[in-house]
Amino acid sequence: MPLTTHQPRRGVGVALAAAALFGASTPFAKLLLQGTSPQLLAGLLYLGSGTGLVLVWVRGRRSTAAVRESALARRDVPWLLGAISFGGVLAPLMLMIGLTRTPASGASLLLNLEGVFTALIAWFVFRENFDRRIALGMLAIVAGGIVLSWEGRLSWGGLAGPLAVSGACLCWGIDNNLTQKVSAGDPVQIAMLKGLAAGSINTAIALLLGANWPPVPHIIGAFFLGFLSYGVSLVFFVLALRHLGTARTGAYFSTAPFVGAVLSLAIFRERPAPLLLVAATLMAIGVWLHFTERHEHEHRHKAMEHDHTHVHDEHHRHPHVPSDPPITDPIPHTHGHRHEPLVHAHAHYPDIHHRHDHG
Repeated sequence: MPLTTHQPRRGVGVALAAAALFGASTPFAKLLLQGTSPQLLAGLLYLGSGTGLVLVWVRGRRSTAAVRESALARRDVPWLLGAISFGGVLAPLMLMIGLTRTPASGASLLLNLEGVFTALIAWFVFRENFDRRIALGMLAIVAGGIVLSWEGRLSWGGLAGPLAVSGACLCWGIDNNLTQKVSAGDPVQIAMLKGLAAGSINTAIALLLGANWPPVPHIIGAFFLGFLSYGVSLVFFVLALRHLGTARTGAYFSTAPFVGAVLSLAIFRERPAPLLLVAATLMAIGVWLHFTERHEHEHRHKAMEHDHTHVHDEHHRHPHVPSDPPITDPIPHTHGHRHEPLVHAHAHYPDIHHRHDHG
């Protein structure tokens, strides 16, 4: 069932589910890499995400029983195109350039910058609220990621490669923040379009660089893995953006490498690295700091109009006109509606209804 605005804690659950699904892709992708170029595998994973979600989206649109999410509107197009351009076009290109010039030890550490850039852009460009507790939680999770990716040595291979990898992380940080702007829309539609775009671009790049198609079983496996670990994961990520804001969602999502590391131990019978427990402890502290946050104060909602799935809670007291769907509380429904100015106090996250200033 779609999340509603009176269930903010469930936003944490879907953010962690998104991280778990994405993190699980690492060991299985390692198996699929045998005989497949990394760039082509990335393209196939994204294409599997996009095509799988096309089927889900079409089925949802035809179903009369499912709760229908709000379709993307014309005003969403610039934000979504920007997200696809940065996250689906520029980031893969820059990462490809960076990985060819940066040793794995340095690249794996630099990839932790995505969460940092996501939070910094959310806090200082889009003015998303944060306090010392949230900043410390973010630092603990990122520190856990750095410890997890430490290989006992560090090599940069010059300046151009690290700059390109860092640039890719910056592009993904921009992508995450732009996606938050359209997160009130249908998350399946958003993830579907992003998957198709990123898949087409990564696959085209790989083929232009001379990559050969892998065996058919590998292609099928990549599509299935991509649907779950990229597609369903991204749907959950968009839902979390809707209810938690960008920085908090990015922080929870940064735990994904830990899931991949633990699964790798089970699948490949690897011995646990000595620093795995340290990384787990740091990430657990960061998640605890975020999960136990209680941000509560009197705040003012400005008048606004938008369209998303909701129930008639304290933020939705609008009347229905004949063209609107029937009121089905507690089952969510979707239609365009207007929020009148409102002043009240309660615990909240910087979700789509709470983007107010903090003096």
